[in-house]
Formats: sequence, C-alpha cells, structure tokens
Amino acid sequence: MTITSGNIMIQKDASNLIGISIGGGAPLCPCLYIVQIFDNTPVALDGTLQAGDELVAVNGASVRGKTKVEVAKMIQSCDSQVKHRLVEGMGSTTADALGLSRAILCNDALVQRLMALKRTENFYRGLVTHAKATLHAFFDLTQIYKVFGDAFAAIGVREPQPRASEAFRQFGEQHRQMEKFGVTMLKTLKPILSDLGTYLNKAIPDTRLTISKYADAKFEYLSYCLKVKELDDEEQSCAALQEPLYRVETGNYEYRLVLRCRQEARARFAKLRSDVLVKLELLDNKHVQDVVWQLHKFAAGLAKYYASTRDLLSAVMLFPVEVDLSHSAFQYKSTGPQTLTDSSEDVEEYEPEEKQSNINEELLIDTSNFSAEPTDNT
Repeated sequence: MTITSGNIMIQKDASNLIGISIGGGAPLCPCLYIVQIFDNTPVALDGTLQAGDELVAVNGASVRGKTKVEVAKMIQSCDSQVKHRLVEGMGSTTADALGLSRAILCNDALVQRLMALKRTENFYRGLVTHAKATLHAFFDLTQIYKVFGDAFAAIGVREPQPRASEAFRQFGEQHRQMEKFGVTMLKTLKPILSDLGTYLNKAIPDTRLTISKYADAKFEYLSYCLKVKELDDEEQSCAALQEPLYRVETGNYEYRLVLRCRQEARARFAKLRSDVLVKLELLDNKHVQDVVWQLHKFAAGLAKYYASTRDLLSAVMLFPVEVDLSHSAFQYKSTGPQTLTDSSEDVEEYEPEEKQSNINEELLIDTSNFSAEPTDNT
C-alpha cells in the first residue's frame, strides 16, 4: 500500500451520499477507514479514494476518537436516526450498484453462456465435418467423371461408324466438362471451410481463454471477500466477548490491506467480465449472421454446379445411337429347330470360321472390342 496524504473534495449526489462505507473507529480502533466504495457514486467516479484509506478529518473537523456512526453523521449531516435496510433478495442490478458481485449474490449467467458456447462449438464442428465429407464426395465424383470421359472418348476413337463415333466422343467430352465444373465448384466452396474453421479454432478458443481468466479473477476476488468476512467475524466475536484485538487496537492495517486487495481484485474481475460479455455478444452475432451466409453460399455453389451440368447434358441429344445391322448377320445355316431359353446363358453360334469372319466384316460396328453375343431380340 502506498502511503499518501492530502485533501479530497467530493461533491455529493442527489441523495446526499458520497458512496462509501466506513469501518473502525471508537471504542476499539483508533482510526477510521474506508471499507468499500460503491459503483457509480461520486467517490467511485472521482477515483482518488480507495478501500483501506484512513479518514482523518471531514470538512476540517478531526474524526479521531469518534465512532463510525458519528463520522457518517458528519458526512451526511443527517438526523441522529440512521436508517438501515435489510435486503433479503437481491437482483444483479442491485448487487452491482452496491459494489458486490453477481458471483456472490446471484447465479453467474456466464455459466449458461458457456454451455451455449459449447453447443455452438459442437454445431460448428459437425457442420465443418459434414461440409468436408460432402466436398470429398464431390471430388471423388469428379474423378469418376474424368474416368468416364476418357473411356467414352477412347470408344469414340475406335468406333468405325461416324454417327456413333461422334456421339461417344461428345459424351466423353461432356463428362470431362462435368469434371471441370466440379473442380471449379470445389475451389469456390473451399474457403467456406476456412471461414468456419476460423470461428471454430480461433474465435471460440480465444473466448474460452478469456472466460478462464475471468474465472481465475473471480476466484481471487472471492478469496479476498472470504478473508474480509473472516476478519469481520473475528472482530465481532472479540467485541461480543469484550476482549481486545491487537490488530484493531493498532490501526487494523492488515484488514485495510485486504480491503485494498479486494478492491483491486474486483476491478480486474469486473473488467474481465465485461470483456467476456462483449466477446460472447460478438460471437452470438457472428454465429447468427455468418452461419446463414455460409450455408447460403454453400447451397448456391452446389446449385450452380447442378445447373451447369443439367444445361450441358440437355444441350444435345446424343443417344440412342442408331446402328444399321445387316439382316443376314444373325442367320443360322442349320435348318433344325433352334431352342432359346430365358436363362442368362449365352447363345452359341454354329457358323464356320470363314462365314463368321465375313459376317463381322458386314457389321457396321467393331465387334472385336465387345464380348456380348447376339440374342434373338437384337
């Protein structure tokens, strides 16, 4: 504690109060001191006085040897009857106005906010996982399109009939173009994962770290509050037994030091609480606005991809391809009855090798690359 001296001028508020509570005084303590400074009061706004400071005089009149009630009367210049109010239930607003903490008198609302933050984190983690799986599936699909395109292009090159060759070539080119559409779509939607990852891996952990610091400050503040309560109980016990208490008789410096530490801890606690509330508010706003925009962008990218694919496939009708087969291609030399079954067994052909080669030359399609054999409905 820094020892200073001087005169402080405080302008009272409309309620004729300056915003401090006083401790010590006769008959037990030789000095009077400030126990607590209440928020949004003239003393708090002035910022000069602190908890633990000793009161020497009021308006030039010494307070030595006086009780705290007498000093309060000197400050307030009120009647001899001092009013006290017993507060049984206290809301958060009243607690802050009295300079106390929600953490002591009320349920801490940040616990519920932290649970909501955890649910939001799980939601974003699931959203990122699902988006990654979807994009990976589309990447695999584009690779299949590419394989299909290469296969149909190769068939088109080997096909001797011009109409069929052109159809297979165009169909392969369409699949290659679909693969390009898919790659473009993936490049467009990939930044969405980065944006969602920033929220998930940076914004939320930073807020959680701030909440952790807030919890430490809260624990420190509560520790000093508990210490003050223990010292107050000790004084009350000694006063009830009419026994002297050395620290009180010598100026109660230990108690005043704890009061100063409690005030400074409360200031840190209040600042971190404000920071946490601001960050949580920003995260809530970003969550509501950003997730809608990201999902809209994701759906728009998929819709554009599907529209481009549909337009590409519907632009030209390529199939069915008409193939002109010779009427004598599947005539059998045998005059005996031919038995055909509905089973999946292949139909054997009893044509001489020389005759079969002539038939292959008459076909309009290259049968050297196909293993399927003709059936009765070809």
